[in-house]
Amino acid sequence: MNTSILLLILALIGIGSYLLGSRRAVALSGGRPANMHSRAGYHGSYAVVWAVLPAAFILGIWLIVSPMIVTSAVRGNFPEDVRALPEAQQSLTYGMVTSIARGLQRLTAEETAQADADTAAVRPLLASKGVAIAGDPERFMVDAAHTLNAMTSTSRVAMIAVVLAVALGGAAYALRSIAPRFRARNKVERVILASLLVASSIAILTTIGIVLSMLTEAIQFFTMVPAHQFFFGTVWDPRFAAAGATDSSGQFGLIPLLAGTLYIGLVAMLVAVPVGLFSAIYMAEYASPRFRSMAKPLLEVLAGIPTIVYGFFALTTVGPFLRDISTQINGLATGNYANFIQAQSVITAGFVMGIMLIPYVSSLSDDIITAVPRSLRDGSLGLGATRSETIKRVILPAALPGIVGAVLMTASRAIGETMIVVLAAGVAARLQLNPFEPMTTVTVKIVSQLTGDLEFTSPQTLVAFALGITLFAITLCLNIYALYIVRKYREQYE
Repeated sequence: MNTSILLLILALIGIGSYLLGSRRAVALSGGRPANMHSRAGYHGSYAVVWAVLPAAFILGIWLIVSPMIVTSAVRGNFPEDVRALPEAQQSLTYGMVTSIARGLQRLTAEETAQADADTAAVRPLLASKGVAIAGDPERFMVDAAHTLNAMTSTSRVAMIAVVLAVALGGAAYALRSIAPRFRARNKVERVILASLLVASSIAILTTIGIVLSMLTEAIQFFTMVPAHQFFFGTVWDPRFAAAGATDSSGQFGLIPLLAGTLYIGLVAMLVAVPVGLFSAIYMAEYASPRFRSMAKPLLEVLAGIPTIVYGFFALTTVGPFLRDISTQINGLATGNYANFIQAQSVITAGFVMGIMLIPYVSSLSDDIITAVPRSLRDGSLGLGATRSETIKRVILPAALPGIVGAVLMTASRAIGETMIVVLAAGVAARLQLNPFEPMTTVTVKIVSQLTGDLEFTSPQTLVAFALGITLFAITLCLNIYALYIVRKYREQYE
């Protein structure tokens, strides 16, 4: 019996427990639900909790711990000379043992006896069953494979027996506990509260785990490259120096990447925020319901387009258009038909990224503006203000905290974009102010440093984690500042 079937059986036991618990509660009520402290559904849910949760918890723990115990026991029976080998070679040996064990399960009894009698026959027998191994196994490997299969089978049978016993026992205990004054609702709500707490803790712990994983590798990077050279360096050249040179780890200056990230993000926000906010104001305050029902879905289609498509659009359409139009403008102004806007440039990437971000600003701002109480609009209009004055002096200030949150999310999205920048702005790490020249961002370099053969022992690879933790710090600062703005203006309208 595999794990999927066992989970299905647990689900069936849970359904049966719910039905039995509900019927028992109805029977005890004597047709008068007021006689029971909790409704029948809560009693059924209480039975489900006891039938499913303990068994599922044991199943999860068993699936995690059992392979570790089996692996340790099998590797502990390896010969002394094998256990004296480095860990990597022992892992390779154990991998071969697992392959042999998987193949032995497919052999017939006669083939298994043949494999046990002659280890030279193991490889062709397994190959005939579709299991390939690197070489002819030794005797201890075949014995270890038999041990592995036996222990795995025993563990699975024990797991099934224990899980089903716990499920049935829990269901029986819950059904016996049902009584007229039994507080099933309170106990079920405690379980729900604990589940919500676990879910929120998972989100928090995941964030902490991500930060710690990046921070650990970043600290290792800073042991190789001084922090001041990384944070204040103006040259990005993460290549090994020539043979015999003293600086063999290249130059890892963050400033060009950070400048490119902020520059391209600023251009994108200058495009996305005004267009998105004005479109949200129009759809929320001026557009007819028919036009709004058509325009808003069409606008939100932009959010579903893959970023690589935007990158192609920038590479084949926007970039060449800006290059050609700059050529014509320069020719008309100076007579020299030379373009002053590169096809790959900051303005190209920022403009296309801004188009991509418009639905984020528009949709969120529209929802926020429409959530402003109608009484504020009516009060302003009743005092003689025009619609535009009402929007400017009443609705937008009231919706400002939410709009700031929408802009913050948009800024975080802009900072983390990669594909558009690769195709529209290039990969050259340059420090300059001309928006018509190419630059690159932190995310692009993270991808480039983690592409290819990876060795997490060199600064060329570990620098990606330093860049990642830097982006996290920037986003955190944006969140803190946005929270300050939200609290400041929210107090004004409470």
